Amino acid sequence: MDIRLPKRIDGKQPEVLQESKQITIIGTNGAGKSRFCSALVEELGDKAYRISALKALFTTSVKAEPLKGSIEDLFNRMNAANPQVKNLAETEFDKLFYVMFNDEVRELMNFKAHRLMGEQMEFPKTKLDITVKKWQEVFPKNKVLRENGKLMFATEGYEDKYPLLRLSDGEKSVLYYIGAVLYAMPDAAILVDDPETFIHSSIMRTLWNVLEQLRPDCTFIYNTHDVGFATSRIDNQCVWVREFDPESMAWDYEVMTSSRDLDTALLDLLGSRKPVLFIEGDDKHSIDAKLYPLIFPEYTIKPLGSCNKVIETVRSFGDLQNFHQLDSRGIVDRDRRSDEEVEYLRKKNILVPDVAEIENLFMLEGVIRAVARNKRRNENIVFPKVKKRVIDMFTRELKQQALQHVRHRVKHDVELRIDMKFRTISALEEHMIELVSEINPRGLYDQLCREFHAYEDNEDYASILRVYNQKQMLNDSNVATLCGFKSKDDYIRGVLNILKNSSENAEAIRRCIKECFGINEA
Repeated sequence: MDIRLPKRIDGKQPEVLQESKQITIIGTNGAGKSRFCSALVEELGDKAYRISALKALFTTSVKAEPLKGSIEDLFNRMNAANPQVKNLAETEFDKLFYVMFNDEVRELMNFKAHRLMGEQMEFPKTKLDITVKKWQEVFPKNKVLRENGKLMFATEGYEDKYPLLRLSDGEKSVLYYIGAVLYAMPDAAILVDDPETFIHSSIMRTLWNVLEQLRPDCTFIYNTHDVGFATSRIDNQCVWVREFDPESMAWDYEVMTSSRDLDTALLDLLGSRKPVLFIEGDDKHSIDAKLYPLIFPEYTIKPLGSCNKVIETVRSFGDLQNFHQLDSRGIVDRDRRSDEEVEYLRKKNILVPDVAEIENLFMLEGVIRAVARNKRRNENIVFPKVKKRVIDMFTRELKQQALQHVRHRVKHDVELRIDMKFRTISALEEHMIELVSEINPRGLYDQLCREFHAYEDNEDYASILRVYNQKQMLNDSNVATLCGFKSKDDYIRGVLNILKNSSENAEAIRRCIKECFGINEA
């Protein structure tokens, strides 16, 4: 089916999505997404078939003229055709089952009439039969029984049987969607509002895959907030609604195609009005996801896992800036990167802190002093003790730390140089032999040892935090106990709790960490 999209704000001709089978409408709240879908319904005319589990399960005081061919329309026509039996069902869910049971009785009576006349006829397969079968495919441990003209439900392994009304909202929603899709007119455009409502993510894809296969003649248009679901549709065309002008009844929207190679991260952020900050780690367990939203509240924070994923996504996101109009940056740990590597990343909109890893941010002098003040400890006693402990730890591990830095830089240089094109294996072998002398790992190691000894001799605490990768630093430095906490985890939570307030200490911590990224708010 060809779908003509609504009027555009810029005056350009509305786009026509040709031979569409799956369309996803996304957009931020207030962008006019629902009205966009209503305009689609008007454009589609008698081919429009709109369904919503949220509206179907609950009554509403708003009464509108039902769409031709809708569940409401079918119910009204069946009621009018049977004046002797008036059904007072109020919700669309109840009306759907009235229609289904009415069809069930009609089919069975028709079957009985043919058999009484001696005609051979296959037992009818009704929409209720199909609905029950498909529902049990989605919920394989649940059984549907027919007793005394009623549907009864049971769970595998339990003797208890219960009626339709005792189903959960999710179970009712699946029943509703299956039945409703069966009643869509041939070649309909089935517009589904919030298909994720009431339905657990584990069955979302299964359900809509089943329904799309059940009605291959139809086009499914999803109005959704579920990014995972939007990206799960195989033949999907995604329309991003940015803005609505009520005076001209026009929209600012963009059609996204698979050729743009837009991933989940992009779709997840389309509705954001803030610039985007991609970070390492995950959104549940990593310190990054807990700390950075409190340091950079002006950004939408998106954890991506690895540093390579952050770097690649910032690049891809930047290439598409004319499309999504969002500024984006990334944050990766410094680890053992050279100054040249750090400078290169910063030019690519990747923020790199002047500490080796994120845990070291909690060891910054300004952070420790602010936490000590907040806990009513003497910062001029606490910080010097922490500083001395860290320098002692670094001194003991100095050579091992230098070696780890050399390993990182050698690996980086070899990867860059080995990527050169060689016409023969002999040329590659000769190049490999020359690499040792060119990279000079021994010379690099001696140079780093001299630099690290200078940090030790000068008690250069900031430089030590920049090069010292040691996950145990928070624990072994005794910073938590000195600041009045029981453990390093308590200390980290203490810093985060301070940042949640608008106190002077919170601003001091935030300012200190931003300066570590080279951001001077003054």
